[in-house]
Amino acid sequence: MKFEAVTIKDIAKALGISTSTVSRALRDSYEISSETKELVLECAEKLNYRPNPIALSLKERRTRSIGVVVCEIANSFFSQIINGIESIAYDKGYNVIVSQSHESAEREAVDLQYLTSRSVDGLLISLSTETNDLSYLHELHDKGLPVVFFDRITDEINTHSVIIDNFKGAYEATEHLIHNGYKNIACITNSEFLSITTERLAGYREALIANNINPNSANIKHCFYGGMIFEEVEEAINKLLTLKNKPDAIFATSDKLTTGCLKTLKRRGIKIPENMGLAGFSNSDIAELLSPSLTVVRQPAYEMGKAAMELMLQLVESKRPVKQFEKRVLLPELQIRESSNPKNG
Repeated sequence: MKFEAVTIKDIAKALGISTSTVSRALRDSYEISSETKELVLECAEKLNYRPNPIALSLKERRTRSIGVVVCEIANSFFSQIINGIESIAYDKGYNVIVSQSHESAEREAVDLQYLTSRSVDGLLISLSTETNDLSYLHELHDKGLPVVFFDRITDEINTHSVIIDNFKGAYEATEHLIHNGYKNIACITNSEFLSITTERLAGYREALIANNINPNSANIKHCFYGGMIFEEVEEAINKLLTLKNKPDAIFATSDKLTTGCLKTLKRRGIKIPENMGLAGFSNSDIAELLSPSLTVVRQPAYEMGKAAMELMLQLVESKRPVKQFEKRVLLPELQIRESSNPKNG
């Protein structure tokens, strides 16, 4: 038996009134008496009537859907961002459609094509590690599609964005390691193309310089896919361990890089923090349950999602074109645990 949704015709038939009267009553029109409106609403509730979203979108020229593109939903940081986005979206009557790029520019382009073919009202995006051609996004933005960037952003498109203070997070984590006696601190970081890499490397370097330590380029290793491919983390650490002057600590700039470092060092039989200090970026709730528990820079991911959706609504619901854009910067928190305990000797 085919499912058929309740329509205004069913309400009109049940009450013995015209469909136009039902329609106006549901729209709270001044032309309809309060008594009739009450009867219509009661009947609609009884029959479990729900407005047809397709019909509404055709009428309003809006789908009340927002597209979201992230690199990986399984990453706790991005899943928390999505929760923040949804908390605002659903309260305002919007649906959220989430796609994953898996750090692929090609996959990201496919995601964008899919979302725009569904006529989303706006697009929230954190760029993939491979993305260096923004022409398709430029085209969408120039055609009037509202776009808001978060976490991994670009300055090439003039629109709202939400980031954390990446410089501050990296600076504080590196300085913490220095104050605990580590002097030869390596950095395992993401692709050079990402905005987060540039900002976090700058914080790492500045903390070293501020404490009279010269940054050593040999101590900086890039993992293009940010630890999504575990072997690239292993290779980075292996190269660090072959250096004549081996590092005594590692600072990792993203979630999978941080846990990847912990896994690799343990496999190599290197004790943390006795033989190697470790600090990194992570929003994983198990960071404090690991052995050793991890010192991490925790990002306000949920708040980032909320902020990105709030800025999106400014664009989508504005009666006039928005010409003044905001880069909203949120503050991270350094959570100190066992992996960065003071160095012995």
